[in-house]
Amino acid sequence: MRPLPIANPPNPWASTDVQYVEGEAPHADLQVFEDHTRQILSKNDSPDIGFTWSVNPYRGCFHACAYCYARPGHEYLSFGAGTDFERKIVVKPRAPELLRAAFEKRSWQGELVVFSGVTDCYQPLEASYRLTRGCLEVCAEYKNPVALITKSPLIERDVDVLARLHDVADVSVAVSIPFWDPEKARALEPYVATPARRARIIEKLASHGIKVGVNVAPIVPGLGDEEMGDVLKAARDAGATSAGWVMLRLPGPVQAVFEERLRAALPLRAEKVLKRIREMHGGNLYRAEFYKRGTGEGNYADAIAALFERTTRRLGLESAPWSGVKFANTFERPLGKGPQLPLF
Repeated sequence: MRPLPIANPPNPWASTDVQYVEGEAPHADLQVFEDHTRQILSKNDSPDIGFTWSVNPYRGCFHACAYCYARPGHEYLSFGAGTDFERKIVVKPRAPELLRAAFEKRSWQGELVVFSGVTDCYQPLEASYRLTRGCLEVCAEYKNPVALITKSPLIERDVDVLARLHDVADVSVAVSIPFWDPEKARALEPYVATPARRARIIEKLASHGIKVGVNVAPIVPGLGDEEMGDVLKAARDAGATSAGWVMLRLPGPVQAVFEERLRAALPLRAEKVLKRIREMHGGNLYRAEFYKRGTGEGNYADAIAALFERTTRRLGLESAPWSGVKFANTFERPLGKGPQLPLF
């Protein structure tokens, strides 16, 4: 696929804004930056998100999903929320080391850690940096429960670590598949594996005894909800035991990115989709209220929720593969790793 030209919504934190003459913008080349942060665990305080702790080895995401709610975070780095988010990727090279240090603190009680709360922990750079794999090895060493969400077949590389972790702690994976039609998926998720290929991720993990579910997220009203049943059935047939969903969220500059790419890639569907989104948010493209931002309101939103519930029940799928997941606290520091060695 041809690379996207550089295009970013205006950054409210920047003192300057660069705009190109139409058709003259250069392609957005990949640039990698290192973040030498001193902490790797992020604490979530949003009441409508079902986990407290997450690890994000990367900021920005090469997958370039037009709807990604994490785009505004790139603006705090003095980057843009458009192609900068997709091609100026920040890596945290000390992530495994920092996670081990966090687990050694007496304050750590072995809570669930989610990979990742923001961008995909198995985006292409993981193939060479191996930061997610290193963090999972630390979790296996300390028997700390883990939940992962991804769209990438690269997770199959780490099936050995996941199986080892599964032997000592709770681990679950949610594979994100918002569409079943590969053309719709390619339009809004241009650098992600096809939906059918993602279903094979489920099959691969399930064959190794790893608990895996499907995340129909985000549901793009007027587009993805039409295929919800196809996604859920394919996931169930591949071995998924659970399913979850989240409605499309378009905070801040994500609205501009999403609408521009929707109109460019699916011009005949764009008005219908935007109309449906506004129906669920009081005439706006987004409302940020907790407990409503991820579900929407109104008859159409209620119909989507009812369809999901009815379909998962018919297919025998549990709800919520990782948000609010129950887990056993198996956390244990390895012998000799703590501040004091055991007597025996």
